[in-house]
Amino acid sequence: MGPLDGVRVLELGNFIAAPTAGRLLGDFGADVVKVERPGSGDELRRWRLHAGDTSLLFRTLGRNKRSVTADLRTPEGQDIVRKLAARSDVLLENFRPGTLEKWGIGPDVLRAANPRLVVVRISGYGQTGPYRDRPGFGGVAEAVGGLRALTGEPGRAPTRVGISLADSVAGLYAVIGALLGLLSRACEDGKDGKNGENGENGEDVDVALYEAVYSLMESLVPDYEAFDVVRAPSGASLPGVAPSNTYRCLDGKYVVISGNGDAIFRRLMAVIERGDLAADPSLADNAGRVRHVARLDAAIAAWAAERTQEEAEAALVAAGVPCGPILTAEEIAKDPHFAARGMHERHAVRIGPGDHREVAFPGIVPKLAHRPGRTRALGPDLGEHTAEVLAELGYGAPAIAELRTKGVI
Repeated sequence: MGPLDGVRVLELGNFIAAPTAGRLLGDFGADVVKVERPGSGDELRRWRLHAGDTSLLFRTLGRNKRSVTADLRTPEGQDIVRKLAARSDVLLENFRPGTLEKWGIGPDVLRAANPRLVVVRISGYGQTGPYRDRPGFGGVAEAVGGLRALTGEPGRAPTRVGISLADSVAGLYAVIGALLGLLSRACEDGKDGKNGENGENGEDVDVALYEAVYSLMESLVPDYEAFDVVRAPSGASLPGVAPSNTYRCLDGKYVVISGNGDAIFRRLMAVIERGDLAADPSLADNAGRVRHVARLDAAIAAWAAERTQEEAEAALVAAGVPCGPILTAEEIAKDPHFAARGMHERHAVRIGPGDHREVAFPGIVPKLAHRPGRTRALGPDLGEHTAEVLAELGYGAPAIAELRTKGVI
């Protein structure tokens, strides 16, 4: 039993952001009921689909959930959502603002039956403001939020990371908002023993993708406001911190070295046998090292170029210098530390018709000592739990059959 055992979550989201939040809540015991379109379901089921009808991306983000199909454009589908919401603690959605209201299942309607419902809404630009009605995916949010202006090599087009970073970060903020809403309810109950002080509704949580990205940008705008500093792409280095970069080794592989602490810098210089740089007073602190970063990078690069990645890493680790190889999927799958920490969970999964395999999936994060999360099941088949969940809502077999015939489920 996880810490969220007994919490019911209704997930109306598609793609990455809301499903990421649902996955995390489900990892720690919440009963997550995911509502999908009949016939096609969440489009994530076909993203990076290499075989079969359900991608391993969906099996990952859909884990610990129950799948129910319902056409939210129909009165019957909307009624299913209202009944589910009446029995839920948290609702997750990432439609464009106003969509739920158009379908007659906005927060005000849902709270008529369940005033304590915590409603978490994820969108490109938030529920208010001049851009609220614009569609916005994660890549756009990374651009608007300031991240893309800093990625890539100087003088070249900005690049993106190879994952849906904005969506995943927004999913984390959605979880934080949901937990704060649940905590607020619990605190109010503890004060007066009632379901919310003065009959107040459950919390509204508004997560914007671009704001999730902007929250990661550290002092980007303060530095501009105070000093007219406009940061630009810096490749693999970390601006204003030195030495911290990626270096090519003799075998063509790379090692990331972070030698930017004063004591760490001296240890790094000892490893690369550059005592002259360690003793140079102009390099004694970070400000001086930043001014001479090209000189330092050249010295470290020359040292790395004469050693394999494994040799370089071994020498740096022995000296207590933070470093790490850039690992591929194959190397991660074989890495002993990932295995020792339980970050490779092996589960049997249907790849395609008649093709079942045992595959490593990512483990649970974070790790709790007393009530840890766990993977109870991988992402379900489309509509796998529709009949089960509708029966819990009081639908009889004839009513469920009629809904199927009408294409509602």
